[in-house]
Parts: sequence; C-alpha cells; structure tokens
Amino acid sequence: MPNQEFVNAVLAVVERIPSGRVMTYGDVGIAIGSEAPRAVGRVMALYGHAVAWWRVVPASGLPPQGHARLALPHYREEGTPLRRVASPDDYRIALSSARLPYTHEIYAEVAF
Repeated sequence: MPNQEFVNAVLAVVERIPSGRVMTYGDVGIAIGSEAPRAVGRVMALYGHAVAWWRVVPASGLPPQGHARLALPHYREEGTPLRRVASPDDYRIALSSARLPYTHEIYAEVAF
C-alpha cells in the first residue's frame, strides 16, 4: 500500500490534468519526482474514483485496463483525441496529440 503522501501527490497531479488531455502512469510519476509508474497505477486503482481517472493511461495508449467502456464517454465528451475506435472496448488514445507535454506547468517543479 502506497504511503499517504504519495497518494496525495498522485491525486493532486491527476486533479490538474486538463480536460481532453491525458498523462501516462509514468508521466504522473515524473511529475511527482518518482520513477514508479506501477505505484501510480496502484494509487489510481485504490483511489482514482475520486478524480478524473480516465485521464491517466498506460504508455500503450490503451484506456485504463478494464475500464475502456466506462472511459469512452468521458473521452468523447472532453474531445480527447482517439484513434482506431473499433468498438467501446477496442480503441486507443492518440497519445501524440492527447498527452500533456512536458512543458506544461504540472512538470514545473521537476528537474529533467
């Protein structure tokens, strides 16, 4: 179980992801100064319901595992760039245009 400080840091970053944009689990880790994408995923699995969970995705561009059908209406409503939408359970996020750039203020405190 991740410590509360880590949980709070992850959720604070996720709350700041703009509508229509996404970050990978690794991106969220980078934004909080951690190289632990799996720990970010664990936080999202346990506490993600409290934030815009659909905005945090795997680096593959797939929607959060097991939640594709639930996430799709959010992506469509927010105008998140998608590609290859074959069905509500089979699509990818167009990371090249949907991913929050490393120049965004969320990353301001991280030294690259």
